[in-house]
Parts: sequence; structure tokens; C-alpha cells
Amino acid sequence: MPRGARLDAPGALHHVMVRGIERTAIVIDDEDRLDFLKRIGKASDKTGTVIYAWSLMTNHAHLLLRSGSAGLPAFMRKVLTGYSVSFNKRHHRTGHLFQNRYKSILCEEEPYFVKLISYIHLNPLRAGLADSLEKLDRYPWSGHRTLMGFAEYTWQDTEYVLQQFAGTTGAARKAYIEFVRDQIQLGRQPELTGGGLVRSAGGWSEVLSMRQRGERRFSDERILGSGDFVEEVLGDVGELQKEMVPMRLRQVDAHEILERQCSEKGLSVEALRAGSRNREYSSIRRELAEKFVIELGLSHADAARMLGISRAGVSMLMRE
Repeated sequence: MPRGARLDAPGALHHVMVRGIERTAIVIDDEDRLDFLKRIGKASDKTGTVIYAWSLMTNHAHLLLRSGSAGLPAFMRKVLTGYSVSFNKRHHRTGHLFQNRYKSILCEEEPYFVKLISYIHLNPLRAGLADSLEKLDRYPWSGHRTLMGFAEYTWQDTEYVLQQFAGTTGAARKAYIEFVRDQIQLGRQPELTGGGLVRSAGGWSEVLSMRQRGERRFSDERILGSGDFVEEVLGDVGELQKEMVPMRLRQVDAHEILERQCSEKGLSVEALRAGSRNREYSSIRRELAEKFVIELGLSHADAARMLGISRAGVSMLMRE
């Protein structure tokens, strides 16, 4: 599957996600974590990159940042290359540490800026690394603690973030924490981890509703934002790069859902696609068939390939 060129320019807002290769840990101890954060600070200073939010998990990390004059790729190279060399040396390992291509989504500032701040900082809570907002205030490996005034990283721009909530620091922190509480009720919000029309519109059901209303909207899987924003970013890019709800995006979404479901249930994606008839695999196929066809709009053939069964098998599951 060909990968589109990155969209970037000085001042562009990006949600960046980096993952360990084959889900391996990218940090093992606090020395690793401090090293990773130190490199973010140095790289942001050298490239003019502004960091608004971050969370460092065991096998992945999130950043909300604004590109500096050197560009996003320069910043990411400085962080990831140096860190991986240091990590390998410290833990006596060889080979790649990160997936070869980090994910970056160009984001429209309104309404996504504050939503992404909350989403990124809530990662430790969703993962069970902190069991309450009060514990998250003191959790050391996300930018939430800094926003709440319990830590300081000179490279994290807390002032700009808090200004989005109120004019004074105290009032802004109160408004921010209430916003975060409200966002917790919305669950995982998968639309905040990618671009494209499905995510920007808030889900496939809303896309179908738009179609029924006869509405059209430009989309691109590298961009999270309104149709007007996408069109402005792409400028003179040809119509083929502005296609509505590309099938490729739906397949990517389906693959992510499949991997997540298998991981949560302790199952192997490879075994599922190889046609395992084990009861657990049959159960997950039944659960995903309707989601892929009805919610994501995949064909029976595409769903069958992903689930390791025949088209007739998908049809049978849809009738159950």
C-alpha cells in the first residue's frame, strides 16, 4: 500500500504517534523515560518545535506539537535516532526500536486543539497507569502534571494551552480539569488518532448521513479537519488526492480495529487470518463482520480477506 507524503509547514499543528516495532517496549525504566524527554527538549529547542501535550507509554508515545522552521521530520529524527541508539546500547540489543514510519496527522486547530490536549494527557488513565484524575496530577510521564503546576518542562508550552481555557492561570486550570472530566465520559474517541473524512466527521454513520443529505466534503487521511481546511491545505493537489472516503482509509481503520480486538482478547491476528476454527476466533469474526461491512462499508470480499473466511462465510455471519 503506497504511503502519502507527509504534510508539513512551519506552524503546522501535528498529532504525532510513535510505536515500538512489533509492539516492543520503547522504555523499560525511568532512565529511559528521562532520556526520551531530554531528547524531546533538545530537539524542540534546535528545530523551533513547540510542544503542547505529550504522554510516554510503555510501547508508544503521543505528542501534540507545532512544526518549527526546520520541519517535523528534522525534529523527529533528532528525537528517535539518538534515543534508539542510546536505548540499544543501554539494554544490549540490536536492530530497529521504532516502527519505521511514525504517524503524523495534520490537525485543524479549532475544534481539535483542546480535544487533543485532553486525549493525549488521558492516555495513562485509559491504560490504568493512573486510576484517577487526582493520581494523574502527579503521574510523571505525561504533560498533564505540568499543566496542573506540579512539574516544569521548559520545552512544554503550558501558557498557550491554558490561555485556551481562561485568562488567568488558576481559572484556566479549573476550566481545563472540568473539560478533561467531560472528555473522559466520551470514551476513547478513536477519531482523534487519525485523519480522513470518517474521523473528521465523527464516524462512518455520520458519513453515511452526509451522503444521504447530498453533502460532499474533501478529505485526506493525513489531515484531521473540516472539508474547507483540507482543501486549503491541499491547495492545487489533484482531485484524486481529495477523493471522498477512500477505501484505503476504511481498510486501515478495519486493520486497526482487528489488531486491537485480537490484542485485547489475547488472540493472534495471523491465526485468525489463517482460518483458525477455534471458538474464540469464530466469536471475534462474528463480532467484526457486521462492523466491517455495515459501519466501515467494506465489501464482503474485503471483510472476508481480513477475517480469514470466504465471502459466503461473511454473508452467513451477517445473517446470524
